[in-house]
Amino acid sequence: MLDVRRLRLLRELARRGTIAAVAEALAFSPSAVSQQLTVLEREAGLSLLERTGRRVRLTPAAQNLVRHADAVLERLEQADADLAEARSGLAGALRIGSFPTATRAIVPAALVHLARRHPGLEPMISETDPAAVAHALRAGDLDVALVHEYDFVPAPPEPGLATRPLYGEAMYLAAPAPGSPGVVAPQDGAPGQDAVLRAHRDAPWITATPGTLCQAMTVRACQAAGFTPRVRHQVDEFATVLALVAAGQGVAVVPQLGVTGPAGPGVVLTRLRMERRTKIAFRSGAGAHPAVAAFAAALRAAVPPDLAAPRAEA
Repeated sequence: MLDVRRLRLLRELARRGTIAAVAEALAFSPSAVSQQLTVLEREAGLSLLERTGRRVRLTPAAQNLVRHADAVLERLEQADADLAEARSGLAGALRIGSFPTATRAIVPAALVHLARRHPGLEPMISETDPAAVAHALRAGDLDVALVHEYDFVPAPPEPGLATRPLYGEAMYLAAPAPGSPGVVAPQDGAPGQDAVLRAHRDAPWITATPGTLCQAMTVRACQAAGFTPRVRHQVDEFATVLALVAAGQGVAVVPQLGVTGPAGPGVVLTRLRMERRTKIAFRSGAGAHPAVAAFAAALRAAVPPDLAAPRAEA
């Protein structure tokens, strides 16, 4: 009989690529991961890994076994949801991942809503970049999370995970008010998103840090408009980004929730034909878990009315 815990290790190896990465993610030693995978090979009765020096590669049999592991783990999530439904009342920890703007603008009201209806639940928030959510959910570090995607940075399908749309946000080009030093003023009456961005092609740009979806969004939007932005500052907090824009340090693309109030006298916001879409993510099969469903309902109740309705998922 195959051990489900070892199947989980094999699945993580397929996603993360190295035994060292699996060990770090799941708080094991690399030797412990290797030993467990060796035991799994004995249980399977055939080779699952091809070892070349310090690297390993999954055999075709192992890749097929990973697909079965995804199905098995999804059914276990469904079983856990059924058991939770049979219990009276929701209680215990609910580990939630969220990105900063949602943590500030949406999550507090959702937690108030959740506490009124399910006082026995103990929500635990961890700010998590959307790019890291999939691994954290599959590893069991999170139970549910908020993730986002942009028009220029669509989220790839993540095996073992499911999502539900929550809301959409408008996107803005933030530029210094006319007369600020060091920035090219936009062309009057420039039509269309590409023209708005191209008007600032010679300006310094402020983006998020490399490796984030926000940074990729800005770079790809500019490239679609025909240029690569000259990045001067790399800052993740949108309030700081707007302060730098007001100081004449560059231009930036910011989402609706990143504008915490009036942009201030030093900043001009121009609406772009782009959107940031936020979704609720969880392990496949866990959507019916009462705690996950309760938090999803609380999030929907907390979404401000000025945000766009979510797009239906295909």
